[in-house]
Amino acid sequence: MKLPIRIVVACFAMLPGVFAEALPLWSEGAPGALGSDAKDVPTLTAYLPAEGKSNGASFVVLPGGGYGTLANHEGEGYAKWMATQGIAAYVLKYRLGTSGYRHPIMLGDAARALRTVRAWARRDGRDPARVGIIGSSAGGHLASTLLVSNDAGRPDATDPIERESSRPDLGVLCYPVISSGEYAHRGSFNKLLGGNPPAELLHQLSNELHVTKETPPTFLWHTTADRAVPVQNSLLFASALAQAGVPFELHVYEKGGHGMGLPGPGKPAPPWDAELLRWLKAREFLP
Repeated sequence: MKLPIRIVVACFAMLPGVFAEALPLWSEGAPGALGSDAKDVPTLTAYLPAEGKSNGASFVVLPGGGYGTLANHEGEGYAKWMATQGIAAYVLKYRLGTSGYRHPIMLGDAARALRTVRAWARRDGRDPARVGIIGSSAGGHLASTLLVSNDAGRPDATDPIERESSRPDLGVLCYPVISSGEYAHRGSFNKLLGGNPPAELLHQLSNELHVTKETPPTFLWHTTADRAVPVQNSLLFASALAQAGVPFELHVYEKGGHGMGLPGPGKPAPPWDAELLRWLKAREFLP
């Protein structure tokens, strides 16, 4: 005898790493939306730890894809793994350059996602002071943009989510796009800003130039063999963190390419996942 579909879905929703549903960031439509199709509706999809296994931490997950697509292994793949570690992970489907969107739309989506996850943490008994962000490649650029450009929220906002801070408590950047200068990944910036953006806008979004002492602690990893996004992107951001006195950890591996995601059977990615768990424990983000 088959269970009704609604019961099957409810059973799956209790399992770690399985999402219940994708929820829109704005219930009445996203600011700047060009339409109402799926590509115009930014969403968060939750991957939650098994009942009783949450350690109180939360993460917003930003997949890479050059601001033109969203890589599933850097979204759902990371989120499922985090859920097994007791972290409530939320994958953001942010709007893309290939759908006609340009900066600051993507940053607005990321900021709203961080505020939302912090509000949900407060609502659900998790720690609103342990909300991190992880991004890969162009998702790493978006994450680093939020790390250097965030705010404390608006206490007088009628929307309670907008009262929350958009500042992550820490950041994780995986082979990130960072700089718009010599080592830029031009494809990402073209989709983010369009063709021939003004120099001041490129400077504004070259994130190594905007690190301050208020930038959250950050974990970075990259490989010297990355031919898509040069390792200098991570080196520049780490150097800026060091100069500003911000705690960080940088792992540079000799072998490996771009877009590797998590290591596993048949996957050549370096053991950054184990290093990240150790760092999160040292930052008191995990028990």
